[in-house]
Amino acid sequence: MKVVIVDDERLSREELKKLLKKNHPEVEVIAECVNAEEGKQKIEELKPDLVFLDIEMPDKTGFEMLNEINAIPDVVFISAYDEYAIKAFEFQALDYILKPIDAQRLADCIRKYQVKEEKENQVVTKTDKLNKDARVFMKDGDRCWFVALKDIILFESLGNYVKVHLSDSHPVIFNSLNALEERLPSDMFFRANRKFIINLFHVTSISTWVNNGYIVKLSNGAEIDLSRRQSVRFKELFIL
Repeated sequence: MKVVIVDDERLSREELKKLLKKNHPEVEVIAECVNAEEGKQKIEELKPDLVFLDIEMPDKTGFEMLNEINAIPDVVFISAYDEYAIKAFEFQALDYILKPIDAQRLADCIRKYQVKEEKENQVVTKTDKLNKDARVFMKDGDRCWFVALKDIILFESLGNYVKVHLSDSHPVIFNSLNALEERLPSDMFFRANRKFIINLFHVTSISTWVNNGYIVKLSNGAEIDLSRRQSVRFKELFIL
């Protein structure tokens, strides 16, 4: 589990990191930020699973920061005051923890996230496979898309998120590339490497690459290299 801490109080950050390191080895703090602007930048760049977010900070509040983020991850608000609790859950917060943070209270929060993830993964595994003519619904922040699969050029992994490349937009959805691959029609989409799934109908050219690999060029101009293993598989599937 990758987390980002956004809190202007150094001692508060240190205490939270200490508790996580001591009791939750499955959690990795990938960034700590001292203000909302830095927090916004790191969240959008690193796409964490979970954010521990202070509310009252000098430049802007945690609420104001979330309003400026398109794809909001799961958030745990940490505050010395309980007066913001109702507003926090208007942002669909995973949890609200008062400072100083109690070890058991933190453990309950981490477990809540894990249970949520387990349930979401169960839903994904039970979802039916899509056909080539299907249309799919996607939501990224306040924007929504309902598009035909044939119009999706490629999927790009961003950790626990996936960027969907359309001709005119790039929504980011909460999903994994592995889960998507299970649902996508194999005669339309091909797993190029660990990071990309490409739409074969958007391939405009193919050229050789190092170690007998291939690079495919797509209709949006993107050039994606096939891994060595997938290059072999691509040739086996499509060679005349």
